[in-house]
Amino acid sequence: MAALIRSTTVRLALLVLLACVLCAVSHGGSVGGKTEIADVKTNKDVQDLGRFSVEEHNRKVREERGEAAAVAEKVEFVEVVEAQQQVVSGIKYYLKISATQSDGGNSRIFDSVVVVKPWFRSKQLLNFDPSTP
Repeated sequence: MAALIRSTTVRLALLVLLACVLCAVSHGGSVGGKTEIADVKTNKDVQDLGRFSVEEHNRKVREERGEAAAVAEKVEFVEVVEAQQQVVSGIKYYLKISATQSDGGNSRIFDSVVVVKPWFRSKQLLNFDPSTP
């Protein structure tokens, strides 16, 4: 056994294995963490997710509170102004969406959370609320 460890080939293999383990550990810390999405305003996919969030929110209001509430509380998409993503069992997007309410009021910022599972071709709105300062 001692002769095996002294072999240059075995030492080299152990060194390569150790380097691989160290690289995996150092990159593993970012898995599951939120990362900023750059160029949000020009990112078509992110803007589409923002639009989906608003449409889904309006649909849920209509289903839960009726047509009158849906008309009174309707939100109209303007743009996504900020976005982060997190790898979970899919990709979870944290969006800050600029939108107006149907009463013609000023733009407001809403916080939205959407999970996308591309392999199932599914999107699910988890949260949509007015942003708090």
